[in-house]
Amino acid sequence: IASQFKHELTVEEQYGEPENFLEIEVKNPQTHPAGRNQYTDYEIVCRTNIPVFKLKTSSVRRRYSEFEWFRDRLESETNKVNIPPLPGKVFTNRFAEEVVEQRREGLERFLQIVAGHPLLQQGSRVLVAFIQDPDFNKANYDL
Repeated sequence: IASQFKHELTVEEQYGEPENFLEIEVKNPQTHPAGRNQYTDYEIVCRTNIPVFKLKTSSVRRRYSEFEWFRDRLESETNKVNIPPLPGKVFTNRFAEEVVEQRREGLERFLQIVAGHPLLQQGSRVLVAFIQDPDFNKANYDL
């Protein structure tokens, strides 16, 4: 009996773009030698059709310290959303490949959660800029 109510999916429904999709990848970590100020940054690649995001595809680079600032800013913008933690600070071997890779995975999970949250998409002044703006400047968002 149930089969008479089944709807056969069209090719577009099976393989087309979902109504609202958001793909965020954190990849391609690069460690920059700067003596004692050595740091690693990460590429954030975003593909989406959600209107709040200004670009359908974007790629920017961010440092861990910028992620920390971003997380703090999200927490100060809302008390309605539980902002997930970032991967912890690393004090030894922080430029070792496996450490950088673990951090990359943690940053990617973090961004996927916050960027996919409808309240943050609508209510955050900083979310879209952090993920998409190549000229992002924290000073523009200081309270």
